[in-house]
Amino acid sequence: MSSETTRLNVAIVGSGIIGANHAEAIGRHPRLRVAALVDARIEAAEGLAAKIDPRPACHLTLAEALRAQPIDLVAICTPSGLHVEAAEQTLRAGAHLLVEKPLDTSLAKAREFAKVAVEAEGRGLVCAMVSQHRFDPAMVAVQAAVCDGRLGRITSAVVSMPWWRDQAYYDSADWRGTWAYDGGGALANQGIHLVDQMLALLGRPEEVYARTALVCHERIEVEDLAVATIRFAGGALAVLHATTGAHPGLPVRLALHGTGGSAILQDDQLEYFHSATPGDLDLAPGERHGAPKAADGFVVGHLRQYQDIVEAIDTGRPPGVRVADGLLALALVRAVYVSATLGRPVDFGQVLDGVFDDVTVTTQE
Repeated sequence: MSSETTRLNVAIVGSGIIGANHAEAIGRHPRLRVAALVDARIEAAEGLAAKIDPRPACHLTLAEALRAQPIDLVAICTPSGLHVEAAEQTLRAGAHLLVEKPLDTSLAKAREFAKVAVEAEGRGLVCAMVSQHRFDPAMVAVQAAVCDGRLGRITSAVVSMPWWRDQAYYDSADWRGTWAYDGGGALANQGIHLVDQMLALLGRPEEVYARTALVCHERIEVEDLAVATIRFAGGALAVLHATTGAHPGLPVRLALHGTGGSAILQDDQLEYFHSATPGDLDLAPGERHGAPKAADGFVVGHLRQYQDIVEAIDTGRPPGVRVADGLLALALVRAVYVSATLGRPVDFGQVLDGVFDDVTVTTQE
């Protein structure tokens, strides 16, 4: 069979909610098959395996899974603090890689792994970061408009994620709400997608000034509210807001403004677009704000990213979201936490390069 028709065997590491979503997305792709599930709690793997046809093998460790059968692609869906170790093991075994966001809880570990990923890419391996909202049709259309200059010079952005998580969410697992395994709170865990989209649209940050707080949850170490102002290399200023303390939870919103137009994305759909250049965006009616959203939208988002990965494997091109992109998103999250801890603006380049690696970040009560 040609490479364009060969079925690719996937191992999913982590059998929780996210792992199950990956399994469903993989099951919908004609070229992909869940061949193995890995979980330190074997009963979790077996419970998920029972829902997959054909039933995949279950393993306690990734090493065991890689020895037991041919694996082409590994999807890492563990708690964030365990990402890099499994990713390195994957690349050593010569398998393609997909890592759930964020890249890791430690920027220092992520920085070193990014070098490993570049070397693996040189050997022909695809190393991708999960950021499924980069593939939303509305996001793709707005990003194309920015690249084509239809919004002119980008001047500002307002990015907000007013979500709600009750106390039971944080109490549901010991690792939730910890610096070691969650890597942060509302921004690192939930807001990382918006951070990545903002970077895709505005480019590299230069300076970050932020505040964080723990305002309405108990028994967690991390923030449930983060607010930052960010200055970008192109001169644009952005406001970033992320919280899990906004009952009952409202849609995410990304507003982008430039000298030639503006665009607003709300809950992954296009709410508004105006450009001095004639013509609207080419979008299906269902991708515009107000249209009913499919109940399986979360699965479809991951399916779009898996399609991108399959195409990257087939053609040898880079995936749409690389490890380098994940490193930048993690560095921006870290910059927010460092700025909030120190109570002053920080240089993004210095954060990325490790100047502030020795800062122990804290959350303001």
